[in-house]
Amino acid sequence: MSNLKELLDFTAHKHFSSSTTETYLPTQIGSTIEIIQADCDISALDVVLVGCGEFRGQDGQFAYSDGPDKIRHAFYQLHDWHTSIKIGDIGNIIQGQTLKDTKAALRTVLAELYALGKRVVILGGSHDLTLQQYEVFKQQEEIVDFSVIDMLADVNETSGERYDNYLLNALTSTPNFVRHFNLIGFQSYFVNPKLIETLDKLHFDCIRVGKVKEDIEQVEPMLRNTHFLSIDINAARHSDAPCNKTASPNGFYGDEMCKLTRFAGMGNRMHSLGIYGYLPENDVESLSAKLIAQMLWYYVDGLQFARTEASLDDKDQFFEYHITFTDNNTSFLKSRKTNRWWMKLPNNDCIPCSHKDYISACNNEIPERWIRQVERSV
Repeated sequence: MSNLKELLDFTAHKHFSSSTTETYLPTQIGSTIEIIQADCDISALDVVLVGCGEFRGQDGQFAYSDGPDKIRHAFYQLHDWHTSIKIGDIGNIIQGQTLKDTKAALRTVLAELYALGKRVVILGGSHDLTLQQYEVFKQQEEIVDFSVIDMLADVNETSGERYDNYLLNALTSTPNFVRHFNLIGFQSYFVNPKLIETLDKLHFDCIRVGKVKEDIEQVEPMLRNTHFLSIDINAARHSDAPCNKTASPNGFYGDEMCKLTRFAGMGNRMHSLGIYGYLPENDVESLSAKLIAQMLWYYVDGLQFARTEASLDDKDQFFEYHITFTDNNTSFLKSRKTNRWWMKLPNNDCIPCSHKDYISACNNEIPERWIRQVERSV
């Protein structure tokens, strides 16, 4: 694609910013965000918002949703504490005549922004749009790690690319470019145990919501290694996000959802974050829109934090600890700047880990993260 104007052909001509009568303070995001137009210097942007209210993958009778603009309304009102991070908003993908047309337009926009080196936030839309995040890498034949935060495991054996079976396509299609997959926050009583067993045999990591809540910091290394993240808002408990009809009385609290998106922002590999399942007609007092807006705020906060991190090649910026556990000699690295940890595998690759993994090794125990990674490399 030769220029920004061609990219904008896939988005609605009327932007949310031109239809709102809201007046923003100089410190609010509504005043600092860059509305992407043909003459915009997109090279200066760090994060680009893209809306896509396509729900026909969930229900063919659903109208194109204005949910992305409801989220913008809440997000633009927040105060901008991250002046070093430049956020742009390219608007909403135009609804195609068919579901495939909309997906093709979204995929084209994501692919072009990836080529430009931009992080993208997708405001969905039904959860099957996640596949367009994956297609960006598949088209380039790039191997990826990706993560999904969802109370369900969307691998139902139904026909077509639906919101409740899109993972089946991503994980089993050939050729396949998924190296690793994390399912975070599933609720056991909604998920077939045989499915989790199958994913475990494939050395994918599936973590129950209760396990995450016990020690949420253990998820940060997983998201640090992720190329793209997809969130179904049903992962949040219904009281904190009432917009979703399939939501559960259990799930993550709002502050936990914000922690998870902050972890995502801290990942240097992260290209795209998609937040799906927001239905504004079900939203009580716009509570869900406010939660998603705050999740985005924390994502940007994580990105600002990540910028302080040194390269692993800069040895002076890390403490190095040499450990022997169960006849394995290895090293752990701790960042002097951020206090984050990495551990060295037998093949000398360094992978993100936690302080808990280091303590396990000091106690002559093999960290579970080590075991899983070695199994995947066999």
